Amino acid sequence: MSISAIKSVMQNLMNSAASNFDHDALDKIYHDDMRILMIDANGNVNHSDKPNFMATFKSMHDQGIEVNTWAEYNDISVDGDNAHVLITRKNKLAGYDALLVLSIDFVFESERWQITREVIFVRPDTGDYPGEDNKASFMSDAD
Repeated sequence: MSISAIKSVMQNLMNSAASNFDHDALDKIYHDDMRILMIDANGNVNHSDKPNFMATFKSMHDQGIEVNTWAEYNDISVDGDNAHVLITRKNKLAGYDALLVLSIDFVFESERWQITREVIFVRPDTGDYPGEDNKASFMSDAD
């Protein structure tokens, strides 16, 4: 599998599944054993799993909170059936305008890429983030 395939999965997740609150699409990309660790700007750590994280998206949808599709890819790597994405996003997942730095682990299982773990560091969005992909770290993909 390739870096471009993982980036495509991420773009589908952000631009379609998450932003449209597509429960079925989220269910397919989130592994049944997915674990989430979220560290807020005050250092508080919250643990979650697939059902709770999907419930968070439902709550956001019910509250009319839009999912921002802005993303800066910091690093993408693929090693056989495992992949990792380091990405910075703008979002209101924490309830306020924030930059989220996400470390996302994937596994290729059941004929599709699935997210097994997300570690999310939340910090206030000051509006001064450069927003440029770090292409040198992952654009050497030989499809």
